[in-house]
Amino acid sequence: MTRDGAGGGTVLGQQPARPQPALTSASAMTEKAAAENFPVALRMLPRRYRTHLMAVYTYARTVDDVGDEAPPDERLALLAGLREDLDRLYAGRPGSPPADPAVRGLASVVADCAIPVGPFRDLIAANEQDQVVFRYQTFDDLLGYCQLSANPVGQIVLYVFGCYTPERASLSDAVCSALQVIEHLQDVAEDFRAGRVYLPLDDLRRHGCSEQDLAGTATPARLRELIAAEAGRAAELLATGAPLVGQLRGAARVAVAGYLAGGRAALAALARARYDVLAVTPRPSKRRTAAAFASALVRGR
Repeated sequence: MTRDGAGGGTVLGQQPARPQPALTSASAMTEKAAAENFPVALRMLPRRYRTHLMAVYTYARTVDDVGDEAPPDERLALLAGLREDLDRLYAGRPGSPPADPAVRGLASVVADCAIPVGPFRDLIAANEQDQVVFRYQTFDDLLGYCQLSANPVGQIVLYVFGCYTPERASLSDAVCSALQVIEHLQDVAEDFRAGRVYLPLDDLRRHGCSEQDLAGTATPARLRELIAAEAGRAAELLATGAPLVGQLRGAARVAVAGYLAGGRAALAALARARYDVLAVTPRPSKRRTAAAFASALVRGR
């Protein structure tokens, strides 16, 4: 909020300034992309695709960082500001560019690939939901959240490669929901410290677990069984979406095979850790990811 220097009131004739998210450097964003389970923009892809995919990732990561890391009392205002910037970008009004660089960075990819605004808005809506919903009763409820938080990214990727169809989007949704569930399994301890539980409450109860089990530094056997069961569900989702790779050719096939491979390698990491997600955060090895990528690329699923 713009204030005068004496009494601290709002300067007459000016609108209160909205909070601004902290800027993340390009190098820091690249580091974040490298830490993801899946390859964000494989080097073997043509430059135009890598550039577009990094612009999409920068936007999605920025929205998530606002929803997770900004001061809690500023998050909703910051997210509203990002939505305003997004609407400004799509309106294309001269002399009124988006204020946030992550939104401005979408300009070329939106223009080149004719991406509708809906998936970008959904990512903001997911983070707004994170500010008011901290638990999910059923697995279906969690998948409803994934429709906002993860599936839009896959839909955007299909547009980037010019291969979007409703059928392919449905397969992509399965892959993206699986990747989101897997990430939640890896980050059980971190999410719990942040006040969020993405393990369905019905499943916790069914396995004889309570939220207190999430507060320790070692994962009790009953909770490991629950994590393994949820990992099995994620594996089924990956298998449902895997035929998407076989429907694609060229750069699109390469990119989607990378996402599928990342999910499979992350599931393998969870299994190798014996689903002890409280003692350590299981992360996939580059070797296993590369092997899964080669298999998906050749087999087409």
